[in-house]
Amino acid sequence: MTKSVTVQDLVKRFSLEVLAGEKELHRTIEKPKTHRPGLEFVGYFDFFQQARVQVLGSKEITYLHTLSEEERNERIGNIVKYHPPCFVVTRNQEGLKYLMKYCEEEGIPLLRTHEATPKFLELVDGYLTKALAQEITIHGVIVNVSGIGILLRGKSGVGKSETAHTLIRRGHRLVADDIVVLKKISPETLIGTHNGKSKEFLALRSIGLINVSRLYGRRAFQDETRIVLDIELTQWKDDALNNDLELESTFTDYMDVRIPHIEIQLQPGRDVAGLVEAAANNWYLRQQGYSAVEDFMKRLEEH
Repeated sequence: MTKSVTVQDLVKRFSLEVLAGEKELHRTIEKPKTHRPGLEFVGYFDFFQQARVQVLGSKEITYLHTLSEEERNERIGNIVKYHPPCFVVTRNQEGLKYLMKYCEEEGIPLLRTHEATPKFLELVDGYLTKALAQEITIHGVIVNVSGIGILLRGKSGVGKSETAHTLIRRGHRLVADDIVVLKKISPETLIGTHNGKSKEFLALRSIGLINVSRLYGRRAFQDETRIVLDIELTQWKDDALNNDLELESTFTDYMDVRIPHIEIQLQPGRDVAGLVEAAANNWYLRQQGYSAVEDFMKRLEEH
């Protein structure tokens, strides 16, 4: 199913002024990223991204002001016939009666913002990328450990929420508990968040629901995080080999995004939260190019 947001959603999100096409705010936006129609104003339409939000900055509006009325009508008329979702004029630019006329006639919302063009493009592109991202909902817990996003998985009752609670008490942050939402915002990037209803809540057996922000302060919670580790909590297996110098790398695929996978086996007395912290810190060192195993093997070779 194709995801979409409406022009009205954009208006509310960024407090946009509606200059024309107020009755057409229900129109949908299905493509992430915005488009600035530069080449199109000079008649080149081979690569026109007409399904995207069209942003008109100072360059575009200044250019239109330099044209004769006849030329301006022709250039604008050539673009509006493609019926993009909407036009947004930045920097509160004025002198837009000709744009308003065409947008009213074609039923295209014309919006305006006080934001500078680069800033507005950054904000809207980020919003649309997340809002239109492919997503799935799974059972688990998401925590941010020292800036590193981790998805904790395991059977019901294995101790995911309790592990998250210990991590929160150590200064880390909860993102989502029980029902977590994963969003694919690029071929290699997975964002984890909550479903809105469970925001800030953590369910602990024998205790019940707690609000981590109320209990431990606002720093105990964050709205979303990039998922870089998938940790599965499992019951201890006596016959498993657990003392390898370095376990073979395994991955979990979520919407074709490969996330490094680690299994942590549970046993009474094990500091599971500490092991999660160690896994997070070890992942960070690997990103910096350091491998403890390679370092250790090198020392052995030197002696």
